[in-house]
Amino acid sequence: MKTKPKVLFFDVNETLLDLTIMKKQIGDALGGKDHLLSLWFTTMLQYSLVVSASGQYKPFGHIGAAALQMVAANNGITIPEDKARDIIVNAMQNLPPHPEVKDALTLLKKEGYTLVALTNSNKESLKNKFENVGLTTYFDELLSIESVGKFKPFTDVYNWAAHKMNAKPEDCMLIAAHGWDVAGALWAGWRAAFVSRPGQQTFPLAPQTEINEPNLKLIADILIQYK
Repeated sequence: MKTKPKVLFFDVNETLLDLTIMKKQIGDALGGKDHLLSLWFTTMLQYSLVVSASGQYKPFGHIGAAALQMVAANNGITIPEDKARDIIVNAMQNLPPHPEVKDALTLLKKEGYTLVALTNSNKESLKNKFENVGLTTYFDELLSIESVGKFKPFTDVYNWAAHKMNAKPEDCMLIAAHGWDVAGALWAGWRAAFVSRPGQQTFPLAPQTEINEPNLKLIADILIQYK
């Protein structure tokens, strides 16, 4: 029987929150070209890494807006900076949790787990998102990478989060629906569980996660059996 992690860290966007509404708004901004959504998201992630690797820091929402401008420009669409930022802010603030999320979090809280949100978004945005959809009370701590000035999956972020919760890396588990995020956590010495939501895959060159299930409730069902 596996031992319980001391702290469960949750990625937020896509892991806990359903991005369907956001994707519709971004798609509308890109002239209804839904096939550009994945390009926008990967461009945003790419430039978040460029910013961190260059020793800079810009809010994740600003990077998302810049990526939106870039993808739009390559497709003959002009979006001014202020409008792009408004689109991203509005799209990100009222995302509903996936249907099974609250039941899963309730189960894990009842089992005595410490639950922490760990996001690339800034803390104010995270706080607003959770308050808007009733998730705040499930979590013991809300952590944003803005305190570190680097984005996941930089190892410094996971080290900082573990230290913040007074936990050793091996006592931490990341639960996320992004292959790059669980890879970063595993390489930082953490444990990891992958939420294999539609369109998401683990990175074949990274260590395997100890749990891989299509939704959070199935992951919670496994975790409550740990001793």
